[in-house]
Amino acid sequence: MNTVTFTQMKDGTRDEYLMLGELEDRFVEGLPERILEALKALENTLSGYRVSRLDHVLQSATRAEEDGEDEEMIVAALIHDLGDDLAPHNHSQYAASIIRPYVRAEVTWIIEHHGLFQNYYYIHHFGGDPLERDRYQDHPWYQRCVDFCERWDQASFDPDYPTRPLEHFAPMVRRIFSRPAFDPAYVGDESVRHL
Repeated sequence: MNTVTFTQMKDGTRDEYLMLGELEDRFVEGLPERILEALKALENTLSGYRVSRLDHVLQSATRAEEDGEDEEMIVAALIHDLGDDLAPHNHSQYAASIIRPYVRAEVTWIIEHHGLFQNYYYIHHFGGDPLERDRYQDHPWYQRCVDFCERWDQASFDPDYPTRPLEHFAPMVRRIFSRPAFDPAYVGDESVRHL
């Protein structure tokens, strides 16, 4: 059996769902390569900056690595703008949803909120409040998100910065996105509660 017979999920048999589960498991194994392909596609996206979106995220990840961050945070810096194409108004939440099943809650929270925190640097030009992020100032990861934006995100538009290539980060992407999804050994109990 290569295809189910049902046209409504409620009519599926156990054997059909077992077959679908096997197909999904094989599909999930390809996630790291699909992430890498999506990152490559950032080369030809949002324009107007002095670097491509791909160069920006590579530079952010390079800066995170230079600062001695762990692999989870480096990969998070690498994928933090992955949602720019499909979710331009909520790209932070999009990227956070991609990485959430594979990393600790702190990393997910920082990626989920970086767009709001990044407003600090420019939103006043559009009449917005650059201090809107301060509603989270009592959150335990507030300062980490401030630092993420200050040290890596807003600073990574420099065409002369010695940026590492995607191939350098590919093994990290493969390790992170090959983890079992929502494994408490990686995500802890906090992320599992967000299912």
